[in-house]
Amino acid sequence: MRDDQFYFTYLMASRPGGALYLGHTSDLWERTRQHRQGIGSRHSAKYKCRQLVWFEWFEDRHSAFTRERQMKIWVRQYKVNLIERLNPEWLDLSFDMSEKTLFDLRRRGENTPE
Repeated sequence: MRDDQFYFTYLMASRPGGALYLGHTSDLWERTRQHRQGIGSRHSAKYKCRQLVWFEWFEDRHSAFTRERQMKIWVRQYKVNLIERLNPEWLDLSFDMSEKTLFDLRRRGENTPE
């Protein structure tokens, strides 16, 4: 694994309280761009899930995939609660993302944005 490689489990939304899409990726910026352009997945394109509202980062793909699978069996309200605890206004977090943000999270040992 590259020293700077991260993997992400993330939630996209169509609007606050709207449709949700859950996925995992190694390139959150590119994947978010794909969703925004309607090419991220059929579900996200159909329901216009274009806002990144929650994510966690991991140092290995298996952990990100396992977290996604764990969350896929959750009822919707659990996912909404997770989003609202960390992002109560359902802001699009992709506008605040940068490599420096991820470096700071890793250095502080955090796994989710504040």
